[in-house]
Amino acid sequence: MRHTSGAAAVLGTVAGAVLLAGCESMAAPLAAVRVGLDGRPHALVRPCGDDRVQGLSLSGTRARDGSGRNLSGWRVEKTLRTGKASFPLFDPPADWHARHTGAQHTVAAYTCRLGFVKGEGDYAYSTTLTFRTTDLAKLRPGRVWADGRVLSLGEFEKLAEDSC
Repeated sequence: MRHTSGAAAVLGTVAGAVLLAGCESMAAPLAAVRVGLDGRPHALVRPCGDDRVQGLSLSGTRARDGSGRNLSGWRVEKTLRTGKASFPLFDPPADWHARHTGAQHTVAAYTCRLGFVKGEGDYAYSTTLTFRTTDLAKLRPGRVWADGRVLSLGEFEKLAEDSC
């Protein structure tokens, strides 16, 4: 539960800072998942330029219980520059020092969320990608799940770029 509370605190802090600054935070489609040649899900993270992001995390919650309790995934505590990153979904780069929670594989009964926020400086944005194993099952080679739908990798890259 600590991870869910931490994510809420980060998002609340960012939202508060944005409101105080008189700016509007933007929700942008800057994350996707794909299935690798190895059959494992992979994450694609695309912050704008060399922006520093915070609250980068993957959470898996039971779709039906409504508790929001994080049962699977990981969280990066520090603010970092990821650049364009692609990695196995449950194995973020070691130098990010992610803290893992629960099952480190997809679970059919879970709803997964991959996201981060950018809230420092003169503008803010966030991204949250929500998906289930049924969404991953729809993906053919060269396709990703992003923005609530199946896209080609090129379509996602353009969507992310245009969102910045």
